[in-house]
Amino acid sequence: MTSDTPLPLRTRKLVDDCFLHDSDRLRHDEAIALLRERVSAVAENESVALEEAAGRILAEPVIAPRNVPLTDNSAMDGYAFAHGAYDATGGFFPIDQRIPAGHPAPEPLLPGRAARIFTGAVMPVGADTVAMQEDCETHEQDDAPFVIIPPGLKKGANVRLAGEDVAEGAELIPAGSRLRPQEIAAIASIGQDRVTVARKLKVAILSTGDEIVRPGAPIAPGQVYDSNVYLLRALLESVGVEVTDLGVLPDEPETIRAAIRKASETHQAILSSGGASRGEEDHLVAALDALGTRHMWQLAIKPGRPMNFGQIGDCIMLGLPGNPVAAMVCFLFYVRPVLVAMSGAPWPEPVRLPLPAAFEIKKKKTGRREFSRGWLTRDDEGRLVVDKFERDGSGLITGLREADGLIEIEEDTTGIKRGDIVSFIPFTEFGLPGK
Repeated sequence: MTSDTPLPLRTRKLVDDCFLHDSDRLRHDEAIALLRERVSAVAENESVALEEAAGRILAEPVIAPRNVPLTDNSAMDGYAFAHGAYDATGGFFPIDQRIPAGHPAPEPLLPGRAARIFTGAVMPVGADTVAMQEDCETHEQDDAPFVIIPPGLKKGANVRLAGEDVAEGAELIPAGSRLRPQEIAAIASIGQDRVTVARKLKVAILSTGDEIVRPGAPIAPGQVYDSNVYLLRALLESVGVEVTDLGVLPDEPETIRAAIRKASETHQAILSSGGASRGEEDHLVAALDALGTRHMWQLAIKPGRPMNFGQIGDCIMLGLPGNPVAAMVCFLFYVRPVLVAMSGAPWPEPVRLPLPAAFEIKKKKTGRREFSRGWLTRDDEGRLVVDKFERDGSGLITGLREADGLIEIEEDTTGIKRGDIVSFIPFTEFGLPGK
C-alpha cells in the first residue's frame, strides 16, 4: 500500500434514526445529548506528510519508538563531573575532555575529572552533574586546564535525562487529537515524518431565497447581501473541512431538490442557511422530506429556534436559521461538534468561565436557553467581569464583531442583576481566534 492509498473506514456509518426524538421543541441539553449519542465518525483515513498535518485530526495513535531525549545530555554550556567527587565547599577538577553537541563523549570520564560540555551534548559515562560555565572559574596549572566549581550544586543539576520528555513505547498522542503546532513538534521529535489522519469531510454550503444576492452584484429594493455564506465558510474552515459552495438557490422546489440530491451523493454534510422554518416558501424542509429522513427541531434556544436536522443516505443535512447571529450560535453549539465527531475526534464541549455580570437583564422568559454576545472587561476595582451587547437582535452582525464570546443563560433563569455569576464562553473555545 502506497502512502497515498486511502485506508479503510474506521467506524460505522450513520444510522437512519440519527436524529429521531419525541419532543416538538428540544432543550439545549437534550439536543446535545441526542447528537452525542447518535453521531459517529465516518471519515476515512489517509497518510500525510508532517508538514501538511497541522489542524488535522489524528486517526491512529502516535507511539514513541525511542526515548526523547535519546541520551542523557547537558541542559547548559558548562562542565560535567561526578557529584560523588564534589563536596559542600565546591570542587577543583582538571579538565580532560571537550564534548560539543552532536558528538558522542570520546571516552568515560575519569574519577575527579571534569569535561567541558555544551548544551545538548551527550553526558560522558562517569558524570552526572553539570555546573553552568558562568558560575565557574577556569585556570591553568603546569599548562593543564582546570575548573573551580562553586558549592551548592545538587546531584543531577542541569542534566536532561534520557526519556525525560517521552519514554520509548509511550503513547505520545492519542487518536482523535487535533494536531496543533505543539503536537507537530512532538511527532517530529521522535523522528516521524508522516502521520495517519482523518480525511477531511466534504461539506456543501448553500443559501436560498429570491431576496439573497452575493456581494459584488447590484442590489435592488427588497434584496439583501449574503453575509451568511462567508460567515459559515470561515467557520467551516476553522473546523478543517473541504467546502463546496453551491451558490444561492432560488425559491423553486425542483431546483432546490435537484441541487441537494446531487450534493448528497458526493458530500458527508450539507449546510444550508435560511429556509429552516415552516413557511410556505421554505422549500428546503420539503426537499429533505422527499429525499431522506427529517425531523424538524424547534430548539428551545434564543437565538436559533428554527433549525432542522436530517440525512439523505449517509449525508447529514443541517438547516441553519437565516439571521447571522442565530446561524453562528447554532453552528458553534451543534454543527461544529457534529462535524468534529464525524471526523473521529471526541465531542468538543466548551469550557464555561463563571464570572460576575457587568449588566442587568430585568426579565427573561423561562423554558429556553439564551446566548448573548459579550466580552471580558474590568470593573472599577480591577476584577474581571463580563459585559453584554445591549441589543439582542439576531440580525445584528455588529454584536458578533464587538463580542469575544457568548454569555450562556440557562432555561430557569428569570433575570440577572449586576454581580450575579454568569457563564461566559470565549470564542477561542470554539477554535476561533481571539480579538
